Amino acid sequence: MLKIFGIKNCDTVKKTIKWAEEKALDFTFHDYRKEGVTEELLKEFISDFGLDILLNKRSATWRKLSDEVKNNLNEKNALKIMMDNPAIIKRPIFKTESEKFIGFSKKDQSILDEKF
Repeated sequence: MLKIFGIKNCDTVKKTIKWAEEKALDFTFHDYRKEGVTEELLKEFISDFGLDILLNKRSATWRKLSDEVKNNLNEKNALKIMMDNPAIIKRPIFKTESEKFIGFSKKDQSILDEKF
């Protein structure tokens, strides 16, 4: 079973869901805004991908943070920022029983096409 994490109104997530539906994949979607995100899940993702990859520093949410917050970022305050502002989490994240992937660029999509 494939689980896709993201925010439903994100254009990349919309493309991801369309891709999964076109491939007739059996998947569920977890919307961070509607269903929330737990500290446990974020710690799992940090362990899998690293904080620098998980935290979307190109997002509008990131740009709105003060320089003081950005310059003093550590895992503890990053967890709070991501829980309070799920739009700052890079998306989509794909999770199977044995593997996890993050992103849906052309390169990512070709890797996912091979896996699924």
